[in-house]
Amino acid sequence: MKALHRDQADDLDQALTRMGAAARAAARALARADKGQRTAALQAMAKAVLAHEKKILAANARDLEAAAKAGATAAFADRLKLNPAAVRAMAEGIEAVAALPDPVGAIEAEWTRPNGLKIARVRVPIGVIGIVYESRPNVTADAAALCVKSGNAVILRCGSEAMGSAQAIANAIAQGLAKAGLPVDAAQLVPTSDRTVVGQMLAGLDGAIDVIIPRGGKSLIARVQKEARVPVLAHLDGNCHVYVDKGADLDKAIDIVVNSKMRRVSVCGAAETLLIDAEGAGRLLRPLVSALIDAGCELRGDRVVQAIDPRVHAAQEDDWYTEYLDAIMAVRVVEGVEGAVAHIARYGSSHTDAIVTEDHAAAENFLREVDSAIVLHNASTQFADGAQFGMGAEIGIATGRLHARGPVGARELTTFKYVVRGDGQIRP
Repeated sequence: MKALHRDQADDLDQALTRMGAAARAAARALARADKGQRTAALQAMAKAVLAHEKKILAANARDLEAAAKAGATAAFADRLKLNPAAVRAMAEGIEAVAALPDPVGAIEAEWTRPNGLKIARVRVPIGVIGIVYESRPNVTADAAALCVKSGNAVILRCGSEAMGSAQAIANAIAQGLAKAGLPVDAAQLVPTSDRTVVGQMLAGLDGAIDVIIPRGGKSLIARVQKEARVPVLAHLDGNCHVYVDKGADLDKAIDIVVNSKMRRVSVCGAAETLLIDAEGAGRLLRPLVSALIDAGCELRGDRVVQAIDPRVHAAQEDDWYTEYLDAIMAVRVVEGVEGAVAHIARYGSSHTDAIVTEDHAAAENFLREVDSAIVLHNASTQFADGAQFGMGAEIGIATGRLHARGPVGARELTTFKYVVRGDGQIRP
């Protein structure tokens, strides 16, 4: 990447400092705004997105053309591409967020002490959220909606490949905020894809940013976790697994496995590894392998799987760790639930893992023992999505253990404070 001249770097530093200060002021205004005003803003944002559909799609077409010239893969283009249905889905997602219960001011618990002090734990906004993302322009709308709902301002830094699309969406968001009388600085898109911006955001923009949320590939996440000087709500890669137990219904297993992998191969909830119980392999393995290959999936398997079908390639050690985001899947035969749990513990990313079985005890064992943000029984891993969880939208799937885990929706973008009411009490 070409280095910035000193005067250009100074201008960028000043612009980012101004953005940070404006976001902090907007966050205070959002925190003071009542539920009705924030809801009105979200409804106006949804209408503005629909009204800007032609501009959004035109910008996206230019982004797609540039990506194609740069040699983008089909999976990359799938993440980047928008169409009229996708624009409607963005607007519907914003409207769904608007209809959710308001997390700001919600009383989580309250109690009275023997001395008469009344204590309540109350949900409050975090402040300013910094979001660094790559090729999914819809994140612009989802993030802005969730942050407005939760009373937070947001600074968005999009990758160069989606910059035009993101800017068109951000313009619509700003129009909606203005119509509701809320500051347009509540949702700002950094107007450059220069990578130095990421470093400045990770440093906190002189104290303006309270938390960073990265959305992207391993290299981005690794950089964020290494360099961040503010808390990080991490979304790691989605190395998701489906384990088909000996007690599985075959037809159900085929439907779930093919959907988990092939519905959309480019989403983080797409299954990347299929594990099959050795005791049921004689009944399950061949039909599952055939169904995946017939659906257009390349398979990379262990020796047992390779022996079933000559079209299966030999799996290498790296395959068990890989998030393909493509029509490729690794397949291994394991020794029961214990073998599946051990494999997932070694190679998984703590994102989403599923078991297919009619054996209740086996299912409960798997759900208890697999330490991932989302675990499923007899359901596709592609349900790993905030909208599918009834959250309206999500900023990502948090795979850590602190503050939030799983889909990060509006409630997960709040923290809490303790409100204590007394009547003259003093501590002896």
